[in-house]
Amino acid sequence: MATTLMGRAATLAALIGLAACAPQPKDPQPGAPETAGKPSRWAADPFPSTYEPYASGVTAIRGATILTGAGAKIDNGVVVLSGGKIAAVGGADVAIPDGATVIEANGKWVTPGVIDIHSHLGDYPSPSMASTSDGNEATAPNTAQVWAEHSVWPQDPGFTRALAGGITSLQILPGSANLFGGRSAILKNVPARTVQGMKFPEAPYGLKMACGENPKRVYGEKGGPSTRMGNFAGYRAAWIEAADYKKKWEKYWDEKDAFDKKKGAKPAAGAEEAKEPEAPTRDLKLETLAMALGGDIVVNMHCYRGDEMALVIDMAKEFGYKVTTFHHGVEAYKAADLLAENGVCAAVWADWWGFKLEAYDTIRENAALIHAQPNGCAIIHSDDQYGIQRLNQEAGKAMADGNRIGLNITPEQAIGWITSNPAKAMGIGDKTGSLEAGKMADVVLWSANPFSVYAQAEKVFVDGALLFDRSDPKRSPRMDFEIGQLGQGFTGGAGQ
Repeated sequence: MATTLMGRAATLAALIGLAACAPQPKDPQPGAPETAGKPSRWAADPFPSTYEPYASGVTAIRGATILTGAGAKIDNGVVVLSGGKIAAVGGADVAIPDGATVIEANGKWVTPGVIDIHSHLGDYPSPSMASTSDGNEATAPNTAQVWAEHSVWPQDPGFTRALAGGITSLQILPGSANLFGGRSAILKNVPARTVQGMKFPEAPYGLKMACGENPKRVYGEKGGPSTRMGNFAGYRAAWIEAADYKKKWEKYWDEKDAFDKKKGAKPAAGAEEAKEPEAPTRDLKLETLAMALGGDIVVNMHCYRGDEMALVIDMAKEFGYKVTTFHHGVEAYKAADLLAENGVCAAVWADWWGFKLEAYDTIRENAALIHAQPNGCAIIHSDDQYGIQRLNQEAGKAMADGNRIGLNITPEQAIGWITSNPAKAMGIGDKTGSLEAGKMADVVLWSANPFSVYAQAEKVFVDGALLFDRSDPKRSPRMDFEIGQLGQGFTGGAGQ
């Protein structure tokens, strides 16, 4: 035990020393690349987003302290929302359009909408029922063919509770039973009849993978893998197969392009007329993996241990794909420099660990030490129906723990852990995650400093529409499921 504690202390001291000596970025700087909007030759999404913003007018929030999510703090600031977008943000001299609804916010704070990069709402609804527990397709180690959106129950009351906590966008991931759990879906946190009505427009899909204890526990008596080496053998075999599948389709597309260019042309004397190439048979599992290899799908890796993160990064280099985020990275502080060097974010809890062996060895300064690396990308996530309601407080705890060891993290930096950093890692950072002109008007008005345990989200705007107002019962949404369920739990609306 003494050796273990001394090892942890030495690691912490070394990381603090590195952080103190390294040049500090002015703003949170996620390292994951943007993939949204990237042209793709793969089949179009057969379940396209039908999301349409709720109606909104012109709104100006005046007098608040503003954390932009892009590294700035503005005292006595003004934010103007118009046409569903951020029209202007700045100091008290920002012009307010005639006819705008003006919200006087002296003593209050404004931030971008909070984004949860790791949620299971809709797939594991609250209240929890066996009939709606649909997050893990635990039938094979590789279920890359399943899509989380096909399990999302839009009437999950957890969505409205999250809205009352300032959540405007979230990524719904499959569970972590499998080596390859399937595709994730990015949603706007709005009431809708269908999951398509919640899907974030033009957001890339994500691939959920898991390493460590979970896959070997689930499949150890089902034919394997039963060890970590079995896990990695399974990943690599799947990537080899996916790479071959990708080559077949690329060969077909090249041949089809050549055929189309010659279509209608008279063949040369003695030459046979060209035959249209035959497309390979589609395979949903391999299609998802091949798209990940090509950068069309963002890779999210459930991984607790720092040493495994290093192995996964090497594997990604072997096959030419990129892990954008390690989720649940309780040991990310041990590999913080490696993650930063490779442009990989770490999504972590503020202070939750110890529930299984691979989750034992974390420290409260985990997120702060990730952030402190040059170009480090720290993200605070939930994985929980209750945690998602107070990600602002979780980020506040993590900031305080970092400052306790002298890292001097400011609120304007820490707000990026729950706004701009997850947006960037999810491939939607060009659309949301910060208060910048032209981006979606996803905005939260807080009663106080959002990192305070006393702060509440007073008003939440999604694409400029006021969808939650703590002072107005008409803006405190209830799901159809809750109506008439007297005696069956909470039925008072999101803000009650």
